[in-house]
Amino acid sequence: MQFSLNSQIALLLVVAGTSVSAAKFSQAQINYFEKQVRPLLADNCYKCHSERFGKFKGGLALDTRAGVLRGGDSGPIFAGKNIKESLLYKAISHTGDVKMPKGGKLTKKQIAVLAKWIRMGAPDPRDKPAVAEVVESTIDVEKGREFWAFQAPKKSAVPQPKQKGWAKNDIDRIVLAKLEAKGIKPNPDANKRSLLRRLYFDLIGLPPSVDEVATFEKDDSPKAVERVVDRLLGSPRFGERWGRHWLDVARFAESNGMERNQLYPHAWRYRDYVLASFNADKPFDLFVREQIAGDHLAKDHPKRRDELMIATGFLALGPKSLNERDKRQFAMDVVDEQIDLATRATMAITVSCARCHDHKFDPISTADYYALAGIFRSTKTQFNLSASQGVRQRTSLIALSKGAVEAEGVSYASPKVKKTSSKQKKKRSRAPTKPTGPVAMGVEDGDVNDCQIHIRGDIGKLGPVVARGIPAVMRNEDTPQMPAGASGRRELADWLVCKDNPLTARVFVNRAWHHLFGRGIVRTADNFGETGARPSNQVLLDYLAIQFMENDWSVKQLVKSIVMSRTYQLASTPNPVNSEIDGANEFYWKANHRRLDAESIRDAILAVSGELDLDPPTGSVVAKLGEAQIDRNVKQMAMVKAAQTYRSVYLPVVRNNVDDMMRTFDFAEPSMIVGRRSVTTVPSQALFLLNSKFMLRQSGKLAEQILDDSSLTRRERVGRIYRQMLNRRPSNLEAARALDFIKACATGNQDEVEAWAGLCQAIFGSAEFRYLD
Repeated sequence: MQFSLNSQIALLLVVAGTSVSAAKFSQAQINYFEKQVRPLLADNCYKCHSERFGKFKGGLALDTRAGVLRGGDSGPIFAGKNIKESLLYKAISHTGDVKMPKGGKLTKKQIAVLAKWIRMGAPDPRDKPAVAEVVESTIDVEKGREFWAFQAPKKSAVPQPKQKGWAKNDIDRIVLAKLEAKGIKPNPDANKRSLLRRLYFDLIGLPPSVDEVATFEKDDSPKAVERVVDRLLGSPRFGERWGRHWLDVARFAESNGMERNQLYPHAWRYRDYVLASFNADKPFDLFVREQIAGDHLAKDHPKRRDELMIATGFLALGPKSLNERDKRQFAMDVVDEQIDLATRATMAITVSCARCHDHKFDPISTADYYALAGIFRSTKTQFNLSASQGVRQRTSLIALSKGAVEAEGVSYASPKVKKTSSKQKKKRSRAPTKPTGPVAMGVEDGDVNDCQIHIRGDIGKLGPVVARGIPAVMRNEDTPQMPAGASGRRELADWLVCKDNPLTARVFVNRAWHHLFGRGIVRTADNFGETGARPSNQVLLDYLAIQFMENDWSVKQLVKSIVMSRTYQLASTPNPVNSEIDGANEFYWKANHRRLDAESIRDAILAVSGELDLDPPTGSVVAKLGEAQIDRNVKQMAMVKAAQTYRSVYLPVVRNNVDDMMRTFDFAEPSMIVGRRSVTTVPSQALFLLNSKFMLRQSGKLAEQILDDSSLTRRERVGRIYRQMLNRRPSNLEAARALDFIKACATGNQDEVEAWAGLCQAIFGSAEFRYLD
């Protein structure tokens, strides 16, 4: 029987109590069975030998005491307490004709558990199979639809504030009307130097040059800001900056993490796809559809097949428990991660919380979860070819055309895991064949089936089948039907970005606002549910979402409309009166004083020192190392962490071993979906700026660059350093102190370089260098 999402009752199956026959066993025996034996049988045997599921392979059922005592077609499985004569023991120890379980031999510890059980006389307190009872869901779908996030954005008339002439566009009118209602006056405009730095770092993640600042300060044209914005939006640096924001959300990494940190040598293809998409201003709705269902779209656009298949790496890049023996458990864990990604990355709702029970806060039932699980359970995830020792879960990879770009120096060779036993050779022979051409991580449709509810998330306790679909709270008469012969990912992808979906456009424009202001209109950028924050200005949020969709989901048009607003261009100057009313700046009466993120700090240091290489690398360092387990190889880890001078977005991202500087300055945790990074101030940051080899080298490079021009006086050199590093001239006091420092430290040619390097390092370490006004 299949249970449709049309019902408002989600079925949750609860395992009923155990046995009335338990009295003949001691409590210690019962405890041993319940804690040690029953879980082992459930995980390894019930899928083939279960009365409840009607599985009687070999005539044997192991989920009831009666079935255990009855035995199977070969007779009783016990011979009293004699383990050597027990058919069960012979099967699990592989000493008889029958070898069980089929998936592979149990561990020595598991065999010992069952041997002890047999010697105890096989105490078994069960008297019948687990019973299922139906429990009504606590979810009230109709009431859930009343929550603001599940209602479609409303197109309201733009308010007309009392103060005329202040607003530059409708964003300003909406913001100013809210400020007036709160009795708040907006700040004055930012100075040109502060505004230019803000635009450069927000749009391309790099500082303006000395000449660019000078040109902008001289340009009094009303079009001066717009010219800068258009130039930055057209720069390839824009995709490197804004693509990195999406990589945070997509939990991009080039290794698996977890207990087997297997490298993903082909992950760089997805990274480059993302950066190219933002540079091309690919409509965001298409961008989402390609990542969820690119393999389906490739059928309609065969010339773009490589790009579309690479896009599905979005669903394949997550961390996975490669040690997991049970393929069913592994598959459902991958499905869970994909559900969480697909729903939180696009809609900022935590559907995965309903895996084991109805969502505790949002109107998402367990049936909703398994309706989505059916879509991803019908999907084949291609993520590695590893034959490394200890990796139990292997797949193929997506074959690309022969013309696809390949990483420089890429190697598919396995590590040399010196001598190979016959057992290891046999194991390797079962591994997927190594590719002969370009490949990528990604997904394709697999065996298409609806999914059964897993009671409390347990793969061994299966309930009714749920038809594939979307959560009931967001369903309407236009909700797509899942096709019988395909996974449904294309239908899901289309629904995620349709005009009836209340969340996807809102979530993205809120994240864009967060990146440009340091605070989203909804402060919890990754949670639009009941436990998340409410919008500080829902009229503004809905206006931006509707405009975004009406402008063909153009990210560049969205960014331009925001940065061209007067609201974005305000000064960050404190105002005690306003702070009394809105200390958190929820209503945007000023610009927020913001620290640069890790990538911008590193890239700015390299840019100022003249070391930054703007030419992107082909591939990644990780691609050259193949599918090694990175945590076990010091030499390979050293290669991954070797100094590089290209932009930070191209640095290798190895789970559990993120670059030291990136980690120190709050780089996104690559195993998590991160739409809003943490911003901390901790001693390790100051220590890095003071002591790291990177900082010492870049300070020295900048000092050498300043000293190369022998025509400059010391005062002129100080002025050059300030203009190059902080985009401004030093004050008289700053210049005097800098000169005093140089005089005190410089006594010879070598000391001269060290003195200027010390000054440069002090400014690199200043708050002004690391923060935007």
